[in-house]
Amino acid sequence: MTKVFEENTLRVSPKLRLVANCDQQVNAIRAEHAASLRVSTKALAEQASVRVVRGEKPVSGSTQDLLEANDKKSLAAARGSLSGLAAGVEANIFITLTEDKNLTLRSQPFAGVDVRDYKQRGRAATATVRLDQLDKLAANPVVAHLGLGDTLKYPDVPLGEVSNRATDPVARVPAAKRRKGKHRVLIGIVDVGGFDFAHEDFIAGGQTRFVRIWDMGAVGRAPAGFDYGHELTRDEMNAAMREAPAVGVGAHDLEPQSQRSRHSHATHVASIAAGRKSGVAKGFDIAGVLLSLPDADFERRLSFYDSTRIAHAVDYLFQLAATESYDAVSINISLGTNGHAHDGSAPICRWIDSALSEPGRCVSVAAGNAGQHEPQFDGDLGYVMGRIHTSGRIDANGLEQFVYWQVVGNGIEDVSENELEIWYPPQDRFAIQLKPPGGDWLAVVEPGQYLENQMLDDGSFYSIYNDLYHEDNGHNTLSVFLTPFLSKVVKGVPAGVWTVRLIGRDIRDGRYHGWIERDDPRRVGRTGEREYWRFPSFFTRTSNVDSSSINTLACGNSVIGVGNCVDAENTVNITSSQGPTRDGREKPDICAPGTDILAASGFDAGDRYVEMSGTSMASPYVAGVAALMLSHEPKLSAAQICGILRRTAYPLPLRNYAWQNDAGFGKIRIERCIEEARQVLERKDLRA
Repeated sequence: MTKVFEENTLRVSPKLRLVANCDQQVNAIRAEHAASLRVSTKALAEQASVRVVRGEKPVSGSTQDLLEANDKKSLAAARGSLSGLAAGVEANIFITLTEDKNLTLRSQPFAGVDVRDYKQRGRAATATVRLDQLDKLAANPVVAHLGLGDTLKYPDVPLGEVSNRATDPVARVPAAKRRKGKHRVLIGIVDVGGFDFAHEDFIAGGQTRFVRIWDMGAVGRAPAGFDYGHELTRDEMNAAMREAPAVGVGAHDLEPQSQRSRHSHATHVASIAAGRKSGVAKGFDIAGVLLSLPDADFERRLSFYDSTRIAHAVDYLFQLAATESYDAVSINISLGTNGHAHDGSAPICRWIDSALSEPGRCVSVAAGNAGQHEPQFDGDLGYVMGRIHTSGRIDANGLEQFVYWQVVGNGIEDVSENELEIWYPPQDRFAIQLKPPGGDWLAVVEPGQYLENQMLDDGSFYSIYNDLYHEDNGHNTLSVFLTPFLSKVVKGVPAGVWTVRLIGRDIRDGRYHGWIERDDPRRVGRTGEREYWRFPSFFTRTSNVDSSSINTLACGNSVIGVGNCVDAENTVNITSSQGPTRDGREKPDICAPGTDILAASGFDAGDRYVEMSGTSMASPYVAGVAALMLSHEPKLSAAQICGILRRTAYPLPLRNYAWQNDAGFGKIRIERCIEEARQVLERKDLRA
């Protein structure tokens, strides 16, 4: 296995080094669940087809035993069975440049590297690059750092009971509170599942209120300034609605999208923000960005759905608002990730913060649904999605702390990659050691060292990186990866508790925080009594710390982080993720109704409206309120909007005005927000 980046280790994130130093067949298979990797062609994706380990009884023992149980294929044969993948696996990456100089591909700053979809904002850039060319890119003098885009968590929200199917939903926001100003504001929705532009909730005067839909997963006419996806215009959508009845098909059959999910998440979210029936900003124009997050594993190999696409979506929506002469824009993002340091220094956070430096812009982000840490009833597994954060302190040199990390078992084998990041201050030095379930302690990894793609006896792998002075924030990070045996046969990560030992080498502060990156739970197959899943790992009860579970995107300095309030009970939903950020900032900012929210049901003629719950439903409520505020005063900055929301929020029962780690500064009050927005620039100078 060829190692790259030997001369540029500090310029490259651990995860990108891990991927680039892997067999290309492994990466082709990894692309099924690694959002920032893509196999470039369908033919190559088909070559990388996977079958799980099969047999009448579980396979155990050495790697040789494993391979003999699978038609006696040798490791070399299993890994060498593909051709062409070295140039066929691509990565979406963030590039930190050495200086704030506007670069273009035409100026050839990356000579000799096939860089595509390049976008730049200050010293930050995004690009798509072939894995076999990453080492050459890292050596380029204009590059300060390279990092993979983070996987976006699919917004799984529990469906509530469908009600009022044949009748209109009751308006949750009285008209008196929806006081619209005279300025034109565009509402942008970045989401998945498809936008049902022909739903009655988005029709006014026989026309759809969707101005544009950028379908990133489609092939067609890309938006101006971008090189992928298909942009659907309002004229095309309206034409499809006019022609569909005569043809005997639906409007979405004439203008299809790459995703048209029943009870579409994107449609529901757009309905909450701006639906005609019960939306907050009733009657406002909408623009949607549909991320490429298909349901089928095979299609995910061919798709990107990582945080670099969020950066492009935000830029597109701000660009569209300017081109179409809107006075302001309010964007909602009900997606998230747990990667990075949760301190606002992640590339995607800095990208959005930079975009929000201009007035008349606002971005609302769902805090996440990782708040539950204990089962609420027999058989409840909701806590699995909540045990994602740990923290502690090593008090002195030579002392230790232990972190207990659970990989699922009990008849289920996890064939996904599991990732743990632990961040600690730059003035400290930790060593790290890993112990597999039922095994012995592995080698100690000292500060500045790493072990990469080390094979265990059962055929699975582990990697540990102990990196100092991360480019994004100057802090130290410990990265641990548990990787299944990925080849023409797959062996999952050993189930049970993995023990992480943190050893204090030079302690001046000693505090640390760790997060587990999430998987989307998906069933792969079954052999006998054994189920094969891509399943999230989680911390045990003793290691989990319930605070600071808010998702990375909501940790940005200028975004509005939104928690989920149970409106009828004036409580915070137990699943709502909590703050603060790792650097102690008060996120989430506010909470809004997000439980059992009745809104438009996409692509389903039977269920026109459906109930859903989650911070995904609370965040568009706030985006709608921000749009109303901007319609009165379009020169409000993102910071001013956030300040008004905090000032006008009302504490939940038995709480005071102090910030709370689950509810922020309290429950949103629309009429107070609008009134305060109207008065911002009416303040009188007493010296006059």
